Amino acid sequence: MSRALRILVAAAVFIGGAVPLFAAEIAPLTRGTAITDPDLLREFDQHDALTISRLLGPERNADIPLTTDLLFSRLPQLKQIPPAIDAEFDRYVARLKAAYPTETVGVGEGFDVQLFDRANLKSRETRFVLAGIVNRMDRAYVAEETCGEIRLIYRLARFDTGPDGGKTATRLPMTLNLVMKARDARQTDGNGKPIPCAEIARRWLDNGDWQGLIGARFAPLDAMLDRIETNIQLSVAAKSALHDFRSDYLLKVFKYDAATKTFEESTLENQIDRDRILADDALRRDFRDWLLAPDRLREFDRGTVLIPEEFLARSAIVPTPAGLDASPLQPEFGMMQGEGNGEGQGEPVFADNDVVGALKQAAARGIDMQNIRSVAGFRRRLNDVACAGCHQTRGIGGFHFPGVDWLADKPSNSNIVPASPHFFGDQVRRRDILRAFAAGKRPDFSRGFASRPQTRGSNELAGTEYQDGWGAHCSLENGGSGTPDRSFTSWSCAKGLTCQAAAASSRIGMCFIKTR
Repeated sequence: MSRALRILVAAAVFIGGAVPLFAAEIAPLTRGTAITDPDLLREFDQHDALTISRLLGPERNADIPLTTDLLFSRLPQLKQIPPAIDAEFDRYVARLKAAYPTETVGVGEGFDVQLFDRANLKSRETRFVLAGIVNRMDRAYVAEETCGEIRLIYRLARFDTGPDGGKTATRLPMTLNLVMKARDARQTDGNGKPIPCAEIARRWLDNGDWQGLIGARFAPLDAMLDRIETNIQLSVAAKSALHDFRSDYLLKVFKYDAATKTFEESTLENQIDRDRILADDALRRDFRDWLLAPDRLREFDRGTVLIPEEFLARSAIVPTPAGLDASPLQPEFGMMQGEGNGEGQGEPVFADNDVVGALKQAAARGIDMQNIRSVAGFRRRLNDVACAGCHQTRGIGGFHFPGVDWLADKPSNSNIVPASPHFFGDQVRRRDILRAFAAGKRPDFSRGFASRPQTRGSNELAGTEYQDGWGAHCSLENGGSGTPDRSFTSWSCAKGLTCQAAAASSRIGMCFIKTR
């Protein structure tokens, strides 16, 4: 193996470890699972070590990252991304104007609905900066031979020249995630055997030799590239007579094709194509029967289900805030009994009796349901298993990882924390999986609802906003039905806090200080 390829392997498996993190209080949560140290990310980015242009174009001689006017034109792997995003924008704007014909839509503060300026994707003043690196070996259940994924997360930023000739940076509401396989099964150790997942996990949990990576040059194997995920804040609209305050986000995925050496538009994992399924009786029936089969229902309960592409969408619009009440803003709305049916949508995909019967059948087969114990639990999982529903849950707007802002010493117009409560609440589960890998054990890949971490992290998260502290999601005793819902009864509040209703008809509330 060449030196360049050895460096790539190091980048994929050594890059984690006990480096100084963004803030002391989150360091234990992200140890081994994410890199959020601003100084380290700045070094990787400014030395052109882990920029998109270096990873996808290692033959480049320049030592500076490509601005967006050059990135998509000089890297042929990315050529399909801009036209696909443009097409989504055009469809979105057409739907928006049809829904709100009296409102103005455009780029700038003078419009009722302010759009993302697509000129930022063709500008010499903008580029993607490295905003975080996340270990997702907890996703090894998708393809065990890859040991999971490593995600390099980039945030779009504009660099403006001031009157003194200096540059000021402004972060823009778009992220681009380069998702790489944690291991290429063709890479071997000194004995000709594939590098074990245990070794990769140990390197992340231990102090990785990250210092040697600064200034390195990478030549990634095509076999390690998996996909690119993009998230763009399409628009922001102030509250009006027609709608509440709203911000819409576009999610797109581009899968890497090693044969054509391009990232090609693809379906989003588990993003159910609601409208297409509701409009097709056969598709509606097939999806219901597929998901309610006992073994599938178990995977759905555990959060490890992989829905076939025939039921999936190629993009998702994520409105925020969506709220806790069932509404058309949520991705599964209309698929459950009593949700908007009778409005030209035909029959629901899942009747209450369908779900109750499937749960009884699973119980009869000895399947222990960890999360879904009621129709309401099934509905919540149907939402949060989708990309859109997960991004609406305990996120920062439409993002779960806006990324570390290392561009300014005292950022005033961006998030101080690098990620959402959902992201931090899930780190204990992810680290448990790394430890299981490192010990040579079979990991437990299951996950709870996006609203609340699993209780296996309760000792570390107890009393925090992530588990049962201020602002945590909790179970209302009456929940609009007179009795607690079995799917959520364990969602309690820490001592001194009480669960108060956060929506009119929801079974879920928020933990607040008790008041008389």
